[in-house]
Amino acid sequence: MNSEKYIGLDVHQATISVAVLDSKGKLIMESILETKAATILEFLAGLRGTLSVTFEEGTWAAWLYDVLQPHVDKLVVCNPRKNALLKDGNKSDRIDARKLADRLRLDDLKPVYHGETGVRTLRELARSYLTIVKDLTRVMNRLKALYRSWAIPCAGRDVYYTRHRDEWLGKIKQVGVRRRAEQLYQQLDMLQHLRQQARRELLVESRKHTITAKLRQIPALGPIRCALATPLRFCTKRQLWAYSGLALETRTYGEYGFVNGQLRRSKKQISIRGLNKDHNHDQA
Repeated sequence: MNSEKYIGLDVHQATISVAVLDSKGKLIMESILETKAATILEFLAGLRGTLSVTFEEGTWAAWLYDVLQPHVDKLVVCNPRKNALLKDGNKSDRIDARKLADRLRLDDLKPVYHGETGVRTLRELARSYLTIVKDLTRVMNRLKALYRSWAIPCAGRDVYYTRHRDEWLGKIKQVGVRRRAEQLYQQLDMLQHLRQQARRELLVESRKHTITAKLRQIPALGPIRCALATPLRFCTKRQLWAYSGLALETRTYGEYGFVNGQLRRSKKQISIRGLNKDHNHDQA
């Protein structure tokens, strides 16, 4: 008798809808669990046979993966953007859990990689650094936008420097606007300090990984690195390049035309549209 069970989890902040199918696609069990590790593991402990589990990538994916991995035979974190069939027909938590379990049984899910945890600290520090850099850039843009809104030219970087701050604030005559600029400067000072602190912690952690020394040998790359723990999970080198941010997306049209009856290739330059969509969005 085939004792394999396919379990679909529709995960939410407070609850998880669970559907369990057998190898023939027959619904064996449905349940609603509280989103707590103890509750989930207690439910799985009551099931017998080979357990295959799936849920969609999301806010809870990393935590839930670590909770379930030691207790199931197969675990698939699937890409919700590829699950077009979940959008067809009626939709509810219970129905979504059933569909996920059925897609898992048919091996029709696109997995999202979750695996090595050896670089998790480095990854989280890198995300923290990048978030602070984005916040800092946002404050700097707001500061310049404030000056421009009052027809005060502010080209260059002098507007950000502490030594020129009083001079720039003196150009603002309106009291409320000047107070707003002072608050933006306070945010700027705080974020600049946090960025330096996050950068130091990131570099210290990166030196613990042997790959850092090799990455430093690549020309034109700065000291901020993101280590890649398992490059062998990519089928081709091109996939690895795209994930690492070394692949560009290009666009072209009207490549060929006829000149004096001869087919000739156009000399139009190829337009570059930024990084390939498959790159790691957590990298700088």
